Amino acid sequence: MSKISQNNIKTLQNELAGASAEELLQFAAEHLERPVFATSLGQEDQVITDLIAKGGLNIPIFTLDTGRLFPETYDLIASTEEKYDIKIKTTFPDADEVEQMVAEEGVNLFRKSIEARKRCCGVRKMKPLRRMLGASSGWICGLRRDQSPTRTEMHAIEWDAGNDIPKFNPLIDWSLSDVLSHLKEHDVPYNPLHDQGFVSIGCACCTRAIEPGEDIRAGRWWWESPEQKECGLHVVDGKIVRTKDLK
Repeated sequence: MSKISQNNIKTLQNELAGASAEELLQFAAEHLERPVFATSLGQEDQVITDLIAKGGLNIPIFTLDTGRLFPETYDLIASTEEKYDIKIKTTFPDADEVEQMVAEEGVNLFRKSIEARKRCCGVRKMKPLRRMLGASSGWICGLRRDQSPTRTEMHAIEWDAGNDIPKFNPLIDWSLSDVLSHLKEHDVPYNPLHDQGFVSIGCACCTRAIEPGEDIRAGRWWWESPEQKECGLHVVDGKIVRTKDLK
C-alpha cells in the first residue's frame, strides 16, 4: 500500500484527473490504510454511499449527529442502512461539553451572536469530526466543482491541512444533474426535504427552505450576513472555506 502524503499530492492530482467516481473510491480504498467516508446525508453523499456499498469497498461510513437534526434525517439513516445492509456509525458531541455550553449560553445560543453560533458548531460538529478523522488516514466527501466559485480549482484529491490527511472528492466533476440522475436511476434514498425547497440540510434549528432565485446556501443560518457563514468543516490550502460555499 503506497503512502499518500502532502509531498506527492500534486502528482496524484495529475494521475487521477478524469478518473470516474468509482475509480477514485477504489483508489482510496486501496491506498489508504484507514479511510472513512464522512456523510452529511445530502444528495451527493447518498450517491457516494450507493457507490461504496455496491462496490463492496472497505470504507467505513460515519455521520455527525449534532442532536438537532430533522426527523427526516434520522429516517434517512435508517432507510439507507436497510437498503444497503450497512451500518452508518453515528458520532455524537461530548455530552458534558453540550451541557456546559447550554448552561452558560442557553439552548438556542446560536441566535445570540456569531461567536455563540460558532461555539455551537464547534462543540456539536467540529470536535466530533476531528475525533473521527484523527483515527483515519484519509477521508471521502461529496464536494463538486460547480457548487461554488471557490471550488472551481479543486481536484479529485486534496491535502486537508486542517486535519493533515488527504481528502478525496469522487464527485468533483459531477453536475447537480448528474447527481439527481444517479439518485433516480439507482433508486437511491434521499431526504424528502430536498423536494420541499431544502437544498443544504443541517440542523433543524439552523436550516430553512429557500425561495426561487435565492443562493443555495441562503437557507443555512439565514439571520447572519453571508460573509459570516462558516463552521469550518472544510479547509482548502490551509484556509477555512466559508460555509456559504459548502455543500
